[in-house]
Amino acid sequence: MDYFIGALKQYADFTGRARRKEYWMFILIYMIINIILAVLGLEAISMIVGLVLLIPSISIATRRLHDTGRTGWWQLIVLVPLIGIIVLIVFLIQDSHDANDYGENPKLNEQM
Repeated sequence: MDYFIGALKQYADFTGRARRKEYWMFILIYMIINIILAVLGLEAISMIVGLVLLIPSISIATRRLHDTGRTGWWQLIVLVPLIGIIVLIVFLIQDSHDANDYGENPKLNEQM
């Protein structure tokens, strides 16, 4: 839950880097919330939650792409039918790179 709250605290922060664990834990909690709301039949609330979390989702994905050495603009590749989402998922799954234009490796900072 700390990863989800941490992403919300960086609501519109498109700078820096986010580790794989931080990104995927945010997505997991986001999906659990949507599934619970769908099971309860609260589709309207689910849409509102989706709109509220749109900017944090984009910002954490941008920081995750920064961690792999790519610009956040790569998210637009999902506009390419079928192949775009596959390429984006591959980019989001890749391991962190050492220090790059977007900052130091967050794995190194956490281990110290």
